[in-house]
Amino acid sequence: MNIQNLEIWMKNIKVTNQVNADVEVVNNSPLVMMGKGRQGAVFAINNDLCVKVFGNTEDCDREYYALSLGQQTSLFPKVYGKGPLYIVMEIIRGVDLREYLQSQPLTKALSAKLIEMLITFKKIGYERIDHHKRQIYLQPDGSLKVIDVARTIWRDRVYPYPRKLLTSLGEENKAIFMAHVQEMAPELYAEWLHYIRMEEISRKITALLLPQEPDKNKIKILSNSLLTTADEKNYVNLLHGLVHKVFKEEWIKTMLARGADPEAVMAKIDEHWDILEQGFAARHPEGESNEGFSGFSGERSSRGDRDHRGGKRFEGDSDRRSKGAKGKGGKQYAGERYNDRNRRDDKKSKKKNKDKKRH
Repeated sequence: MNIQNLEIWMKNIKVTNQVNADVEVVNNSPLVMMGKGRQGAVFAINNDLCVKVFGNTEDCDREYYALSLGQQTSLFPKVYGKGPLYIVMEIIRGVDLREYLQSQPLTKALSAKLIEMLITFKKIGYERIDHHKRQIYLQPDGSLKVIDVARTIWRDRVYPYPRKLLTSLGEENKAIFMAHVQEMAPELYAEWLHYIRMEEISRKITALLLPQEPDKNKIKILSNSLLTTADEKNYVNLLHGLVHKVFKEEWIKTMLARGADPEAVMAKIDEHWDILEQGFAARHPEGESNEGFSGFSGERSSRGDRDHRGGKRFEGDSDRRSKGAKGKGGKQYAGERYNDRNRRDDKKSKKKNKDKKRH
């Protein structure tokens, strides 16, 4: 192959991507176009080699990388060169699976080869373990070759079963293929069937939800029950708790970023909050309401949250005992302190009543 001529030919071929359509091609080179698709067009160089010209560098890089992953297998065309917008590779001949199944049955042996193809995709590191039947070619010796593999990598979303392959087979061959999978790999069949059923349920739910128009007036009226700022006392309480929550989270982040011990950080926060509680109790002697501080006691119960890997503590573990509960006999949790205080108040009241009766 004359590389110098190839570069000249590439300058005379213009491939432009279209929206939801095959590429548009302007060919002023002596190369004959073999076919085109959504990402590019293929031109024959000789009887054995072809060049695929792309509309953009991203698709070109994707396909080159995907083909490179499979070069150690017999499933993919051999790659011989690459430019910014083209890849030189082996010509894949044979008959594609779409044409083959128009006149031939889907045998158990062919189904096994399709499963092996998916296994190879998984083994070499593809993200999308799937392929359309028109991109699968049967060779004279019965083996398979695949083309157009750019979309098997760098995917934002992938299906957990070969949805494209099954759909492209058509209902009859899909049922035959699934029956073969059930016989040869029953666990794989059960998993695929599960995902197929979940997809069917999702479609039914979507069909019910899409046409529905919500009653905006009803939602507006009912949503009033979620408002919190109208009740000033409740609003202050909630805002106080929110500020404390932010303060606590930011303090933990800052201290951990400095390399501080999580245990020490949480202990320091508890110590700080103990001082606040004691100050509140001093300003509000027995008999006065503790409602203004209820938001803080609720926060106390969330300290010391743990991520069980390594014993580190994070937000969310409400069952951990408070600092005041540590020690040999400690059984109190942070949320129980006010209950104990109330029990002590009850005992004092009863004692006073007894003293009055005696007098």
